[in-house]
Amino acid sequence: MGLDRFGIGRINTDHSLSARIHHQPISMVWCAFCSHVPITDWLTQTSAAPYAWSLVLSGAVVIASILPLGAARSQANFTMDDMKAPRAMFERLPAWGQRASWAHQNSFEAFTLHAPAALLALIAVLHSGPLQGLAIPAALIQPALRLVYLPAYVANIPPLRGLCWAGALICTGILYTEGLKALLVA
Repeated sequence: MGLDRFGIGRINTDHSLSARIHHQPISMVWCAFCSHVPITDWLTQTSAAPYAWSLVLSGAVVIASILPLGAARSQANFTMDDMKAPRAMFERLPAWGQRASWAHQNSFEAFTLHAPAALLALIAVLHSGPLQGLAIPAALIQPALRLVYLPAYVANIPPLRGLCWAGALICTGILYTEGLKALLVA
């Protein structure tokens, strides 16, 4: 294992299992926040990084979907009594708040499709080496599309919402396809 310009160990380029497991997670954090390394280097530091980041960022989008829903509940005078049946207050939400609720629910649905695809791609990389095709762009674009989807849904912009939804679904499909191809060939 060699040292990078910051004296931090980096993963070897060979594809042995021990070399891939010996990665030091602190090096990604250090490079990203302390050395001003371009974000593309940070997201693709190892061949498995884009798929791990895709999983993390997709989970963050689900968490971010709570924000507009919380704002809508606040505008509908959410009280502690509403905790007895939080879905019963749906009718009191403004129209944008109802869309925020639907966007929040859809975020969970999208995550349950995308998380296994990202994990499959991650496993395929660790088993077979770097994936071919559009796997890396798909992994990184999917959370970005889902993040744009949220305000498009809340603001009631159906064409943008539909494009983001379809694009993210295609990205997830690409991850399934590339991950399966890599595992079946290996």
